[in-house]
Amino acid sequence: MPRLQIEIVPCLSDNYAYLVHDPKEGVCAVVDPSEPGPVLAALDRHGLKLTHILNTHHHFDHTGGNIPLQQQFGARIVGPEKDRERIPGIDVGVGEESVWSLGSHRARILEIPAHTRGHIAFAFEDDQAVFTGDTLFALGCGRLFEGTPDMMWTSLSKLMALDDRMAVYCGHEYTLSNGRFALTLEAGNRDLRSRMAEVQLLRTKNEATIPSTIDLEKRTNPFLRPDSPEIRHTLNMAAAANVEVLAEMRRRKDAF
Repeated sequence: MPRLQIEIVPCLSDNYAYLVHDPKEGVCAVVDPSEPGPVLAALDRHGLKLTHILNTHHHFDHTGGNIPLQQQFGARIVGPEKDRERIPGIDVGVGEESVWSLGSHRARILEIPAHTRGHIAFAFEDDQAVFTGDTLFALGCGRLFEGTPDMMWTSLSKLMALDDRMAVYCGHEYTLSNGRFALTLEAGNRDLRSRMAEVQLLRTKNEATIPSTIDLEKRTNPFLRPDSPEIRHTLNMAAAANVEVLAEMRRRKDAF
């Protein structure tokens, strides 16, 4: 079975929506459309009709395009059942017990709260792609607006258990800033330094640093590495629990 085709759609100042489509099956979804304009332009370029809208969480910069796109195409909106009341226009609520597919492409739903209480990820495992919204970023994680460090660590651990080869599509272009913070914690990480050189080059050309992979995040993202001896030494937390290290990193990143 051919894999889904995925196109990055920059929105607002630093958001990413994603067109996810299989032309042979006539299915096309957009993940987290913050505004309709760029999505409509991308659809027009490829001659596509939108059939589904997928939301990872309720924040307006991920759902602002829901209603206009739904009205224009009759697209069905799929989002977290546990946050149904805050997803504009939702038709289908999903959670970890759900089986949901885009055509023949099955999406495993992961409940990954902490940034918001109802946050989910869409993991198309056969297609080797996961849409993580604002829970897992390239080289970072989301702010804890509605959750706790324990919730975030549990959520990140679910994502870390995915296939290492899986491409990670997150909600924002935050990689350069995240990487600069990561280097304050683990400057001796050769993989991180190499990745940052690539990120800096991409951003000088205004190119996206997405997608990442699960493997790359596990090797370079400090929020997936609270057991790193260097990070623990930097934080003076050698004997702390992983979740305590994550909490301190998140506190420092908020002030960075």
